[in-house]
Amino acid sequence: MSGETKTLDVMIMGKSYRVSCSPDEEKDLLAAVDFVDQRMTEVREGGKTMAVERVAVMTALNIAHELIGGKGGGGVNTAEMKRKISLMRTSITEALADTQDKLF
Repeated sequence: MSGETKTLDVMIMGKSYRVSCSPDEEKDLLAAVDFVDQRMTEVREGGKTMAVERVAVMTALNIAHELIGGKGGGGVNTAEMKRKISLMRTSITEALADTQDKLF
């Protein structure tokens, strides 16, 4: 993998976020975006109207609980999962920073 990165505009719950990834990780990132969007929508629809930040935290807790509880499926490569979570965390932090800059 080279140091090349690609910038993508993705939509989660109707909000646009700009994220970066290497070209070989684009497919996985887009799959993660679809997964997170679906899960956040389920959380929002399953309860009272919540702020996006609260929906995101509740969704993250639900996903973490499933992974820790072993519902994430067999043969999970935890090192690879931790690496991908780290990349997603970086992308989310960058997206939130961009949003905060626009708000303040």
